[in-house]
Amino acid sequence: MEIAESKAPEELLNLEDIKKMKYSWNVIYEALSLTPPSLVNFREAQTDVNFAGFTIPKGWKVLWSPFTTNKNPKYFHDPETFDPTRYEGDGPTACTFLPFSAGPRMCPGKEYSMFLILVYIYNVVRNFKLQKMIQDEKIQYRVSAVPANGLPIRLQPHNK
Repeated sequence: MEIAESKAPEELLNLEDIKKMKYSWNVIYEALSLTPPSLVNFREAQTDVNFAGFTIPKGWKVLWSPFTTNKNPKYFHDPETFDPTRYEGDGPTACTFLPFSAGPRMCPGKEYSMFLILVYIYNVVRNFKLQKMIQDEKIQYRVSAVPANGLPIRLQPHNK
């Protein structure tokens, strides 16, 4: 809030402000770790791979989920607890925080998305008081977005 308090009501964020928002960045990382934007990814084995006692033959498709790394207690102490401080200092071990995947297939919009999330959070927190309406609301995880009401439609002919 110190950045918000140092600005005039209509003054916008600048790059120096964004660099100073380290805790806000950590909050975003933690939120993305607990609920990654991509629930699953597919990869093709480029060679035969031995993993956990199993052989994955070259050419096989592998389904991978960021939850398997983002919530691994080997790398994240108490992974189900919201704790932005886990990203202080050097942050997580390489290839353990992968909400946008990694390598050549990493989401090209990662940095832009993170920037937009930060600016959005800044403006919401600065201008609104948030109140949770459903205290124990459950999250539903699905492979893709599903319309809440099933997307009912009515078909009408075009006027000719």
